[in-house]
This record gives sequence, C-alpha cells and structure tokens, in this order.
Amino acid sequence: MNDSPSEPAPHRRRPRYRGTHPRRFEEKYKELAPEAHPELIAHVRARGMTPAGQHVPIMVEEVLAALDVRAGQRGVDATLGYGGHARALLERLAPDGRLIALDADPLELPKTVERLRKLGYGEPAFVARRTNFAGIAAVLHELGLESGVDFLFADLGLSSMQIDDPARGFTFKHEGPLDMRMNPSRGLSAAQWLARSDEAALERVLRENSDEPRARDLARVLSGRREPLETTQALADAIRRALEGRCDDDEVDKTVRRVFQALRIEVNDEFGVLDALLRQAPTLLRPGARVAFLSFHSGEDRRVKQAFERGLAAGLYSRVSDELVRPSRAELRANPRSASAKLRWAQRA
Repeated sequence: MNDSPSEPAPHRRRPRYRGTHPRRFEEKYKELAPEAHPELIAHVRARGMTPAGQHVPIMVEEVLAALDVRAGQRGVDATLGYGGHARALLERLAPDGRLIALDADPLELPKTVERLRKLGYGEPAFVARRTNFAGIAAVLHELGLESGVDFLFADLGLSSMQIDDPARGFTFKHEGPLDMRMNPSRGLSAAQWLARSDEAALERVLRENSDEPRARDLARVLSGRREPLETTQALADAIRRALEGRCDDDEVDKTVRRVFQALRIEVNDEFGVLDALLRQAPTLLRPGARVAFLSFHSGEDRRVKQAFERGLAAGLYSRVSDELVRPSRAELRANPRSASAKLRWAQRA
C-alpha cells in the first residue's frame, strides 16, 4: 500500500488571447464563470450586451402579466433555456406552486437545472424533462397532471448561449461546424442536410422558413456546389460570393441571417413542433388557464396568431390578445436582442 501523498493537480493556465480583451467565446473565462466574477457580468449587461454563455430573458414582466401567474398554480415552461423566465415563474408560484420545465438541448438543460436547484428549487416545485415541447402531453400524463395546468409558456427564440458558442454552429460570426441542431446527437446537421438536398428543396426551405426574396438564385448556387459546405464561415462566404455586386453589405448580412435561420428551422423541424404544440395547447389547459408564446420572426408569429384565432372561433379560447406585446424602449436599450420579440396570449374557455 502506498502511503505517500498524492501529487497536486498541475496548474492549468487560462486560454491566451491576443490584445487586451478576449474575443473568442472559449477565451471569455470570466463571463463563463458568472458566480466568480459578478462585477464583470454587471458591467457587460450595463453596456447592453449579453455575457458569453448566458441569456437575458425577454419581457419577463409582460410574460407574467399575460399568463396571470399566481401563487399555488401549476404551469409549464416549454422552453427552459437558461432559466430566466422559469426563475421568475417559480418566484411568483411560491410557496406551494409547481413548474414543469422542458428543453430539448442535452448540453444546456443540466446546467440550467443545476443553477435553479442551487437557488432552492427542488422537486416537486420544479420538475425538468429533456424533450421538445411537442412532448408536453406525455410529460403531464407521467406526472399525473392529465386534468391540465394553469398556464403554458413557450419562448420560441434561440438562447444566447447557443448562438454565441461557435461549436453549436448557429452563427456566422465565428468559425464553427455547420451543425445548428438543438440536440447535437439527433437528426441531420445543417451541413448534412445541405449535402443531401436538391435545388427545389432548398428553394422551398428558404421561402417558407425565412421569406428569402432571392431563394431561387441562392438555391441554384448553393445546391450546385461540388465541395460540401461544412463550416459556418464556408456557408456565409458562399452566400456573399453569390450576392457580390448585386446588393450592399447590409443587405448581404440580412440575407446570410435569413439563410441561417431557414436552415436552423428545417434541421430542427421547428415549425412542425410548434404546430403540434398549438394544436395540443387547448387540451393541456384548465378552464380559464392561459397560454403565451414569445416569437421572433414572422413565420412563428403568423402560426401563433392564426391558431389563436381558430381556437377563438371554435370556442376553445374565450379571449386572445388584441395586439402584439412588444419590448419596452428601456428593454430594447438594455438588451438589443429583444428587438424582434413578439408576445401573444390566449385564455382557455
């Protein structure tokens, strides 16, 4: 038996970076450890920016008001994400309410659950499950909540920690694999989908998922390539070359964003999953309960609006929001990523 003391773990230096401030996601070690550097986090947010690896929840008070959340209720946060809305909901539900939270992302879900557990939210007050929101009915059945819940909320936006991490492949701002999957272990990546799709399929996706006005031309160029597009920069560069001399830099950037959005929606079947939830929603709610959706582009908002109108006409809903709820000017200044947010709600008959 060896009684000698074990050797101390070798000291690991933080990642080196050029200049005075880290630029790459993985180099922002202080922002990625918010508990250890609260002053820096506050400073970054005061500048209207989102710290790396975090997400600032959008329209929190407006969401609470739309859902009419009260102590003792039970409800669903169908898109847990970083947990900002969930934390506010849990505070309002205390002391004896219950929140069921869902998220399909196997990388971020455990981190968020751990943060909320450390804040004192254990079971049964806070229950988390890894699934997309089309699986809500199965989760409620598992938990014995077949009679329904008092509110249902879904934030349809992409979380900042997903956008900012180059390894997830959601953004063209940094080089990374062209992935875009919410669950990286399931389905085709964006690169694989592009490699297998023909011109007609790509044109359809660009038109239906992002209203891309140059869908036909871009589909012809991108689908006709001999070399596969395997990284975010490769795709962005291919789009820019296709548009060279045809529009200004601002319009080129908007087109790149629309193409990335269209592929992300297709890879994750976001519209299909949303449509499934909108069909289920009235059956998941108790009489008088409320449902609210926070959307970020016209395709999502159009689906939510039309589903609510159909539900109202069919007598499933007694009330729907008369107008879109948008972020306040103060929130737009503090969190520019909230600019495209749209909130709609409905009340079960």
